[in-house]
Amino acid sequence: MKEMQPHILLIDGMALLFRSFYATAPMRQFFPRQDGTPTNGVQGFARHVLSAQNIVRPTHMAVCWDMGSHTFRNDLFDGYKANRTAPPEEMLPQFDMARDVSELIGWKNFGVKGQEADDLIGSIVEKWKNDAQITVVSGDKDLLQLVNPNTTIALTKKGYTEYNPYNLARFTEEYGISPAQFADVKAFMGDSSDGYPGVKGIGPKTALQLIQTYGSVDGVLAALAELKPGQRQKISDNVDMLQLSLQLARINTAVPIDASMDELLLPMWTNDTLDLMHQHEYRLIANHALNIFK
Repeated sequence: MKEMQPHILLIDGMALLFRSFYATAPMRQFFPRQDGTPTNGVQGFARHVLSAQNIVRPTHMAVCWDMGSHTFRNDLFDGYKANRTAPPEEMLPQFDMARDVSELIGWKNFGVKGQEADDLIGSIVEKWKNDAQITVVSGDKDLLQLVNPNTTIALTKKGYTEYNPYNLARFTEEYGISPAQFADVKAFMGDSSDGYPGVKGIGPKTALQLIQTYGSVDGVLAALAELKPGQRQKISDNVDMLQLSLQLARINTAVPIDASMDELLLPMWTNDTLDLMHQHEYRLIANHALNIFK
């Protein structure tokens, strides 16, 4: 009988932490510990991961983190993410707390200075894409460039349990390009949240049509003479920024992942884990786990 392939659940830790923080912060619900430290983001993050685990039923799991705000993309372009506002004061202690709670529960964590969580997710996918089914949970559409026959990107929708999943069939049908070409589309349209402009005046629809027709940024540049004069002018005026935007949009899948797959084995949820949650005043996580694993 053929052995079942492992199924790795990869979590974009930062995406879920921010999402969880902003789900309750507007109502000033910070669920403070006795010493006043807010825990809303941390507890929401862990509850979201537990729910994802319950839905996906993986055999292995890892959480990927940004390590500080400066990455190789800032070295390429000063304006990268420069328009982002600083996180609110109540969020600041929760970055380290989220990684700590992840370790307390027994989830494998990855974070490398100078790389984003996306790059770690991409490198883990690259390392094990032929050996495992992989499900990535994030709110970041950039990760669609990692879709492959064994990898599904589950984009967050509402609450803890609704996802918008993209497998290879759905991606190809919807976009009419290969996932790897998604970075080329992003290079033309830019990304306002990441702060790089792409080519001014070229929106998502035109960007996609250009890549469907010419295959890549280089393909479009080689065929400039065929384009409408307006498009040709916009692109000619922004060639350097277009090529830089491609570097910024492309996920780095070559970060060394110094781990064996066994290190990602899903931990068992035990009474000891439950006690740890209570010791650290993470009552919401403990209750959520009890509901899921009862």
